[in-house]
Amino acid sequence: MRTSMIDANGQSFFVRSIGDASAPLVLFLHGFPEYGGAWDAILPWFADRYHAVAPDQRGYGKSSKPAGIDHYKVQHLAKDMLALADILSPGKPFHIVSHDWGASVGYMMAFMAAKRIATLAVLNGVHPLPFQRALIDDPAQRAQSQYIRFLRRDDSAPLLLENGCARALNMLTASFGGGGWLTEDMKRGYLEAWTMPGAMEAMVSWYKATPMVVPLPGETVTIDPLAHINPAMMRVRMPHLVLWGMEDKALLPVSRAGLEQHCDDLRVVEVPGADHWIVHQQPDLVVRELRGFLDR
Repeated sequence: MRTSMIDANGQSFFVRSIGDASAPLVLFLHGFPEYGGAWDAILPWFADRYHAVAPDQRGYGKSSKPAGIDHYKVQHLAKDMLALADILSPGKPFHIVSHDWGASVGYMMAFMAAKRIATLAVLNGVHPLPFQRALIDDPAQRAQSQYIRFLRRDDSAPLLLENGCARALNMLTASFGGGGWLTEDMKRGYLEAWTMPGAMEAMVSWYKATPMVVPLPGETVTIDPLAHINPAMMRVRMPHLVLWGMEDKALLPVSRAGLEQHCDDLRVVEVPGADHWIVHQQPDLVVRELRGFLDR
């Protein structure tokens, strides 16, 4: 595994990589509250045929953490990763593998630069249109997403940091699913990433910057912030794989209902017995499905 700092889109990114740098690029995008190290057990399985790269995204780990919520709007995050891909794979299509918030970035990249992206793989992450509709229409998904309202609070970052990051660790071990996969070495890596100056405030800024509406249980919603968007502008035109741990406590299956209406070429693999942390719980299955998708 190699590590480096790469400047792209006016930011600096800490990058983990493995494989021949001239091979096809696969960009692995982590979610919240993870960081690039979440892919450490996965990357080596792609080194034979691909340049597998896992950056700490903006605000995370050792990467840049600009002050101000507006810096964390998803279009900026997508431009970061497109600029990074332009450096690592100039003029050549590349692949995206993404999880959770990384999937939101991956989808935005797909909307912005469809011709640059060869394939898009998503692991328990959501397309914005079905997810916003579920938050408005489905009481169960609305209830399960109330944690977003907590993360948008002014005091969420210090609360996540207190008592040895107990609340953040709980997200890995209970809130989103089971955490039996979290070894002591992995825990140390997360704690190091979370406690870097400005990191936790930057991480929760991703939630504060999104226009997504998360109503209270029972609240009447009269405005869908995405209703004015032409669905053609949010279409996934490249081959698209979704791997879904069916025991996810944060994202219920309804959060992707109707996804096929927004895709040209979609394959969904539902995985019983795995939850939001499918990458860690079912790494062999994840590698097998991803390799089959990328190698075809």
